[in-house]
Amino acid sequence: MARKLRVRKVGSDEKAVKKPLSGNLLFIIVGAIVIASFFAGTRSNQIVALVGPIFGLRVAADDVDLSSVQATYKALKGNFDGSLDDKALVEGANRGLVSAANDAYTLFMNAKEVSEFDNDLSGTIGGGIGAEISMRSGNITIIRVLKDNPAQVAGLAAGDTVLSVNDQTTTGLSVEQAVALIRGEAGTTVKLSIKRGTETKEFNVTRAIVTNPSVTSAINDGIGTLTITRFDSETGTLAKAAAKEFKNAGVKSVILDLRGNGGGYVDAAQDVAGLWLDGKVVVTERRQGDVAETVKAGNNALLAGLPTVVLVNGSSASASEIVAGALQDYKVAKLVGEKTFGKGSVQKLISLPEGAQLKVTVARWYTPNGNNITTEGITPDVLVALTQADLDAGNDPQLVAAKKELNL
Repeated sequence: MARKLRVRKVGSDEKAVKKPLSGNLLFIIVGAIVIASFFAGTRSNQIVALVGPIFGLRVAADDVDLSSVQATYKALKGNFDGSLDDKALVEGANRGLVSAANDAYTLFMNAKEVSEFDNDLSGTIGGGIGAEISMRSGNITIIRVLKDNPAQVAGLAAGDTVLSVNDQTTTGLSVEQAVALIRGEAGTTVKLSIKRGTETKEFNVTRAIVTNPSVTSAINDGIGTLTITRFDSETGTLAKAAAKEFKNAGVKSVILDLRGNGGGYVDAAQDVAGLWLDGKVVVTERRQGDVAETVKAGNNALLAGLPTVVLVNGSSASASEIVAGALQDYKVAKLVGEKTFGKGSVQKLISLPEGAQLKVTVARWYTPNGNNITTEGITPDVLVALTQADLDAGNDPQLVAAKKELNL
């Protein structure tokens, strides 16, 4: 996944990739630190903590006394009746240190978890068939197939019930367990027994590397529907392309579907909100209550003036809430659905040894009207529930309500 110079991810992370310093500048900085350390009689890391903010660095001035951790390790190593994995012990200590911050979004991730996290955000799921499944009436059911992916090529379709995977029944399995069976190494084959209507069919599907685009769009009856499942590095470009298609087709109104979207990059949210907001503030970030950054939309609001409804639910979080909150605050769109998740903080990723990363809360974000929605979420203008009975019946009362708001 392409990385920008400085990318903020809300609800997930922020990764700062810094430009290399020139040789002369680096020499001057190092020299200044050494000289200051010598004359001040202090440690260089304290000096770095003082001058770091000038260069955009945030560095702790003091080390923590970890002698008690060493004492615990020696006592454990010297007395435990069994084998100990030193690497696992160190990782456990790191996790414990970070978890003591008592923040649900500040996490230690090892190299494997970092890879899984990146793949989840980019939509790369490894070997799979390119189908989205869910539980319908107690059955594992395909609810969407991705264009030009193995499931579509093999002939699978939305509404198909998955009876078994490689002759293992799906009865009693959770969605996650069924997904684990269906996924596998690219190039291998998975056998699915499918019930379609009254017929039972078997499909042999060759797995492939599947990338699920974050944006899909459709135009029906003069309405453009823009569905965004996450805010990744491609979201802004894909959403802008869809907006251009809407304009060229002369759509009369727009539905932005952010249901189930757990967040992503701040600048992707900025790009999407900018389709309606021309140069306006999208979100502000505050540290210790003070405004640290103000994020504004660009000046190419392709969808400005078009009647718009934003669909949200309890899984719409962080970057989704930034977009929904901004459009609601400026009254350029109505929100329909259920109260959002309530994730009003900003995280960034910091690289650690051996491929690990620290995901740490660095700021709180506020809507243009100055609201931080942590724990409370955003309340839609029109509250409409979507029940399991609706899903089982293939009904979408939230979408119906959105069209009603647009007088369709």
